Amino acid sequence: MRRLAQRAAAVAWPSFLAAGMLEMLVFAFVDPAALRGLGGSELRLSDNAFYSCAFFAFWAVTAVGCLLTLVLTCGTEELNGTAPSGARSRPQ
Repeated sequence: MRRLAQRAAAVAWPSFLAAGMLEMLVFAFVDPAALRGLGGSELRLSDNAFYSCAFFAFWAVTAVGCLLTLVLTCGTEELNGTAPSGARSRPQ
């Protein structure tokens, strides 16, 4: 359980920081009031609601990237939940 919490934090924290940076960079140049929907219609969200939705979208995308990095850096034994042959598993 402790290892799972560490992995969750290893994904959530860097992706949260990256989402915050993306939020600052994007909205330094983009005015939410000037944005339009796909059909050209006005978006009916307040600025705060738009900032919040964008932040959570950025967070989700960066979390997927962090999770992919975590999975790609794990060994096959760790992914499959098996210890290498001849090695003793350590308590978690």
